[in-house]
Order: sequence, then C-alpha cells, then structure tokens
Amino acid sequence: MEHRGVTVWLTGLSGAGKSTITDALAQRLRDHQCKLEVLDGDIVRTNLTKGLGFSKEDRDTNIRRIGFVSHLLTRNGVIVLVSAISPYRAVREEVRAMIGDFMEVYVSAPLEVCESRDVKGLYKKARSGEIKQFTGIDDPYEAPLNPEVNCETHKESLTESVDKIMAKLEELGYLSVAGVTV
Repeated sequence: MEHRGVTVWLTGLSGAGKSTITDALAQRLRDHQCKLEVLDGDIVRTNLTKGLGFSKEDRDTNIRRIGFVSHLLTRNGVIVLVSAISPYRAVREEVRAMIGDFMEVYVSAPLEVCESRDVKGLYKKARSGEIKQFTGIDDPYEAPLNPEVNCETHKESLTESVDKIMAKLEELGYLSVAGVTV
C-alpha cells in the first residue's frame, strides 16, 4: 500500500484507549508495509522531554516537542502515530498548523469509564490528592471541536475504531493501493 506522510494525533483522557488503538493501528499499517513511527506520550516523557513537569507550560512544551519531531518525520513520508493526552486545544491547533498533514483523532470515553480502566491507579491517586494537576480531575481537558475521527471506545470495538481511522486516512488520500486512492 502506498502512502504519504501524515501525523495521526490521538488525544483523550488517560484510560480512554489511545495507546490500545495506536498499537492496533500501527500493526495494521505495518501489515501494509507502511513506513511509520509511534510517539507515545508516556515513552516520550521518559526520553525526549525528561524533566518536564505537569504545569500548563510544561505540558505545552511537551506537545510542541512531540509536534516538532512529528513534523520532521511527516515531511519525510512517514506516518506518525502520536498517542498523547495533549489536554489543551490551542497547542494542538498550533501543532496542526506546523505539521500541515495532520489528522486529529479524539479517543473519547466518559471519565467514569476511564477511571474503571485505570490499571496504574492514577485516578485514585489524583482523587486522594497524591497526584496534583491530573487531567480530568483537577486539570482541564479541552476536547477537540472538529476532529477528523471520533472513537468512542465505550461504545465501539477496537476493530471499529481502527477501521474508522483507516477509512479516514484513505478518504483524505494518505493511503492508496498502487497509487489509486481507495
């Protein structure tokens, strides 16, 4: 399958399903021999943006750095899958403008569903005050106003979410079979 460079930015609350969808989508794209890179917010924080905290300024800096790396890869024909909470709409829009070939995927689920999926116990720690500035609890999450794709993980299967993203990539001309957009 032929493809053009694009950044697919998956945003949503912790526990909404961003990493799960990203992993399945990455496998699907690899099955089609696409050049791709995955930038997971948790992994990036331990390497590229080590030392940043969770203030609004540090979160914005984190997203800008992920956006810059995504821009470099995208312009070189790579499909970049970004899985990051990225809670603030303005910096997501800033990154969209910088990258150009950008597709926003809102991975949504109600807060109570996200909390029930929380294997790391982060929501519990945030509610007890152990963790401060936790998105969705004592720090805001600004949902996208017009994402290209909305995956409602509490209502649809993983396969349905991945299929929606793949269909939108094809519709927007990022994926094609033998040079003909499917």
